[in-house]
Amino acid sequence: MPYGPILIVDDEPTNLAILHQILKDEHRLMLARNGLEALELAGKHHPSLVLLDIQMPDMDGYAVCRALKANPATEAIPVIFITTLSELEKEEAGFDAGCVDYLIKPVYPRIVRARVRTHLSLVQTKLLERTYGEAIAMLGKAGHYNDSDTGLHIWRIAAYARHLAETIGWSKEDCVLLEQAAPMHDTGKIGIPDSVLRKPGQLDADEWAIMRTHCRIGYEILSTSDAPVFVLAAEVALRHHEKWDGSGYPDGLSGEAIPESARIVALVDVFDALTMKRPYKDAWPLEQALETLRNGAGRHFDPTMVAAFETCLPRILEIKAGWDSREAQQGA
Repeated sequence: MPYGPILIVDDEPTNLAILHQILKDEHRLMLARNGLEALELAGKHHPSLVLLDIQMPDMDGYAVCRALKANPATEAIPVIFITTLSELEKEEAGFDAGCVDYLIKPVYPRIVRARVRTHLSLVQTKLLERTYGEAIAMLGKAGHYNDSDTGLHIWRIAAYARHLAETIGWSKEDCVLLEQAAPMHDTGKIGIPDSVLRKPGQLDADEWAIMRTHCRIGYEILSTSDAPVFVLAAEVALRHHEKWDGSGYPDGLSGEAIPESARIVALVDVFDALTMKRPYKDAWPLEQALETLRNGAGRHFDPTMVAAFETCLPRILEIKAGWDSREAQQGA
């Protein structure tokens, strides 16, 4: 099974036996007769769901639930309280303790199975979302694996890109999607030889030709998925080196023929590169970096994008300060 067992907690053997009978054919189960035993099993086996009786001696269900939620290792496990109708009057107390649902005694098999399936589906969705996010992070890091000087570059430009997209009117959903996609813009660099990628001096014409292939390599990798975030990431990977005046690569697109997503990432990518310290250069002063962006408006960058960037500059600088502080702590 793709998730952990279900933990059933009740001090009455008959109740345990009933729930065991209802669920045993579809799920792995663990049984506990008291709160301390439940906490021990939860910490050791990481169940996907807890069915928890409220009225138990020594440690009642509320206390067990609060203890689960207080432990970082078990706080994410959903808890369904098993209760009588009279106890349901304290429903608010249960939710305050951290439960997600209730089952009423006497339990009915179809209702138990339906509630369990619903909450396990939510568990699976959260697991997939976490895995999805981890895959995105790994692809982002892969593109800079051999470029050890970039630090938190990809995460800074992701945050910058989201805020710039918000400023020019993108929907909240699309802004989040761009923030997820932006770190993968250089995924294709995993296909560039170290001799080119890590060369300390200027690249010659042949080496530049090789370097420029990273856009198509990234596109070919990312476009194998039809998930929206990877479709957008493939677009950004392919087009983030195109320039407004048509002098960029790989296809010399110009103006609005360049996807807006790529125009956003191109701008914030350059801003971050200019304002970060590297072994071969100091971080540029803010005004010098901004002047470079202004001078690039209409040539390298979409002029309206440069204007929007200056409009939201205070927030960009707040984001930068936060990531700079985090990078300094990591380097300490």
